[in-house]
Amino acid sequence: MANDAVAILPAAGKGTRFGQAKQWLELGGVPLLARAFQRAASCPDVAAVVIAAPPGEEERVREILRRHGAVDKLHAVVPGGAERALSVRAALDAAPSGLPYVAIHDAARPFASPALFSRVLEAARRKGAALAALPCTDTVKRTADGALVEATVDRRMLWLAQTPQAFRVDLLREAWQTAGAGAAAATDEAALVEALGHPIALVPGEKENFKVTDPEDWQRARAMVEAPAGVGFGFDVHAFEEGRTCVLGGVVFPGEVGLAGHSDADAALHAIMDAVLGACGLGDIGQHFPDSDERFRGASSLALLEETCRRVAAAGFRVLNVDLTIAAARPRIAPRRDEMRTAIASALRLPEAKVNVKATTTEGLGFVGRSEGIAAQAVALVGRA
Repeated sequence: MANDAVAILPAAGKGTRFGQAKQWLELGGVPLLARAFQRAASCPDVAAVVIAAPPGEEERVREILRRHGAVDKLHAVVPGGAERALSVRAALDAAPSGLPYVAIHDAARPFASPALFSRVLEAARRKGAALAALPCTDTVKRTADGALVEATVDRRMLWLAQTPQAFRVDLLREAWQTAGAGAAAATDEAALVEALGHPIALVPGEKENFKVTDPEDWQRARAMVEAPAGVGFGFDVHAFEEGRTCVLGGVVFPGEVGLAGHSDADAALHAIMDAVLGACGLGDIGQHFPDSDERFRGASSLALLEETCRRVAAAGFRVLNVDLTIAAARPRIAPRRDEMRTAIASALRLPEAKVNVKATTTEGLGFVGRSEGIAAQAVALVGRA
């Protein structure tokens, strides 16, 4: 392997067609940007990677890569430009000197194989420029007004461009210089090199290497990575503490000793939150609502459960079912069970039939039996929204 290329990921886009910036979207718990980075960095021909980020978001990119263990070969994160070509140029200017080849890859293509990077770079070594592409397999019609067909185009001559696209660095710089101000309008770097009259090698691409452009693409990507449903388990324990209000399952128990904790210490809802977050691969309540954050001191766990539900929805999941078991010698759960189901179902936006609440006393055994505290465990089923 030559190990003679820098990979560039232009990731400064706003996702106008998609409706939001795609590079931050988490696919199976890993942002698209981190997945694209991992694919590029895993190619043995790539010596370094430079990312063009939205201006002001450079540290966010570094933190995402650190969090997902994807920092090997990261050389720099630079502020990108208003257009793709400007982002690529800024990234190349920050690349290590001495690397004669550059591979440019869309941050919204999370499935390109490292082997594809190698094949494209090998072709660029032979021809100076190369790109991954797929032959057009559909019959192609040409129209002038979008309503009537003018002619059928010979699809044997048509290929659908992908990335990575690879070039000799000096050739790409020449293309930029020749294009001048017009370079900013180019939709890919190959178009600029084509304008020089330089040949570009076609390398068979990969069907899985599609670009996440619209919501349908996003659902397709999720189907490739995420199971249609997930199961999570949650467990929480709180000791009794005199002077605190007793809140359990979102219901207040007047006259009962409350539980110790940073928030209202509702062990039952905390178990449900952990179960839901776990089913979605979104960590635990300690990450989302840390007890070091004063905003959550004395907070209503019902409100935190509602916020958990919003975060789960934002990640593309919905809660399908929750089963809760509370282990407590006191207070008595059975008389308030239906109230708990109503409160929990409302917070999770579920029919009450999808929420089950059970209770046990542990028959006098352990800290629960000694009335020292309460334990709760929950199982949650979630599905892709």
